[in-house]
Amino acid sequence: MTGQGPGWDLSSLAGPQASPGFKLWHEFMLWQRGLNARLKPFGLTQPQFAILAVCGWLTRDGQDATQRDVIDFLGMDRMHVSQIATRLERDKLIERPTSTADQRSKRVRLTPLGRERLVGAMPVVETYDQQFFAARETS
Repeated sequence: MTGQGPGWDLSSLAGPQASPGFKLWHEFMLWQRGLNARLKPFGLTQPQFAILAVCGWLTRDGQDATQRDVIDFLGMDRMHVSQIATRLERDKLIERPTSTADQRSKRVRLTPLGRERLVGAMPVVETYDQQFFAARETS
């Protein structure tokens, strides 16, 4: 791609499609868009579902979990998780009481509505994942 201005010849790759990072990002975007379409009837996005699912997983046996536990488990940005958790709390899908052990920390737990929404969405997500990734294994 030389001759198209400064910097165009800096890459050793033939183009974005030859970049493993671009391929991963592209596949992720395809997966996320498809999953978002399937989650729409539940009023959820993929990141919201991920946080709900992790909250459910971490507290499945009655254990306490903090928002920090969710962040660490998912590896997501702290502010992004906080923004999504605020929305989930506003929608009454999770509760975030202040931790009694540390006033700076918030515990997270599913509400009955959040649990109901997660129970409905989980098989949809698992089926979509199986179909999406099976199609990529055969191609």
